[in-house]
Amino acid sequence: MNKKLRLLLTIGITLIMSSTLLSGCGTSSADNGKVQLEVFSTKPENKNILQTIIDDFNKQNPNIEITLSSPADPATVLKTRLTKNDVPDVMGLGGDAVNYGQLADADMLSDLTNESFTKQIDKSYLDMLKQLEEKPDNKVYAIPYATNASGVIYNKDLFTKLGLKVPKTWDELIEVCKKIKASGGTPFYLTLKDSWTGMNIWNTLASNLQLNNFLKDRKDGKTTFAATHGEITDKMLQIGSNGENDILGVSYDDCNAAFAQGKAFMYIQGNWAISEIKKGNPNIKLGMFTLPASNDSSKNNVTSGVDVAFAISKQSPHQAEAKKFIAYMVKNENVSRYIKDQFAFSAVKGVEQQDSSVADIQKSLTDGKIAGFPDHYYPLAFDGASLVQGLYSQKNKTQFLKKLDTEYDKANNR
Repeated sequence: MNKKLRLLLTIGITLIMSSTLLSGCGTSSADNGKVQLEVFSTKPENKNILQTIIDDFNKQNPNIEITLSSPADPATVLKTRLTKNDVPDVMGLGGDAVNYGQLADADMLSDLTNESFTKQIDKSYLDMLKQLEEKPDNKVYAIPYATNASGVIYNKDLFTKLGLKVPKTWDELIEVCKKIKASGGTPFYLTLKDSWTGMNIWNTLASNLQLNNFLKDRKDGKTTFAATHGEITDKMLQIGSNGENDILGVSYDDCNAAFAQGKAFMYIQGNWAISEIKKGNPNIKLGMFTLPASNDSSKNNVTSGVDVAFAISKQSPHQAEAKKFIAYMVKNENVSRYIKDQFAFSAVKGVEQQDSSVADIQKSLTDGKIAGFPDHYYPLAFDGASLVQGLYSQKNKTQFLKKLDTEYDKANNR
């Protein structure tokens, strides 16, 4: 979720927590006798597929009528709704600390722990949401549904032409880069004109190389980036040295177009970029593999997170009907058509993305080789993306690590 939406949600949640007026949810029973429910999506891109599934649900459940709210600017709309304590019955939320975490911490979400559909969800993603809560308990307040992943997108034809194999370790990755350079090619296309894209590199490395308890210890002031993230920073710079000549002058859109034309071998991005690349070249043969952050291939996990999770407002007077809708959403056939449409992965066990370009990533996800996005757990005001962009501009490791700690402390103390 973008920073604007996260900030506006924070404002709305703060106001709702301080309010003493409970106006309830905006839906109830219509004049036609049907129970009316509202599903609010914070992801405008999934509007069409959600509407299709909702239409089918409505046909199969004549006593319930669901209306989808999927505004172009969900940040402003949801903020306004929250300030009026007008909370949608069901919400499709992103898996970050503000979007999900603060709603759970504000005791605004229904307990879904003992629902049958909860047992269908991959525990890795349930745990990710739990880690977003300020004071986690043993309950489930949202159902992870669709997930995403960051890794290395690569041009299969270019790899075949040079006889390259997908690297399984860091040293193998660097060896691949050397061979590509020796052939006159560009190993990585980097897109640091758009600062957010640098976080894909940071997240894939940090999620695998930082200590398991780092995020909690850093928040509690028990450790620092400077003391623990030296290797990660070195590898960030090493990737940068294997990029195109102007890594700070190329945007995300520029790269998608260039990569479609075969101008680089590899691209560190999320699965969402594949469909954008194919718009420029529908026939391009792409693959995607886990960035091998270490030389122990058994410890190299896919960096993955919750893209959409469904939660129910605790205020909704129609808990049973809302749960029935979520149960319908997590049916295998509905999950399959959702992830196909959105080119996403599934948090529901037994449902896999069938596109061959992400077969390697899907196998790792199925095998449980998953690590969460570190930046989902950073303080809202911590602008890691700009700091990473600065690292590639200044190439000063010591200064970068010091700045990380300084800016983190400022954000953490707000």
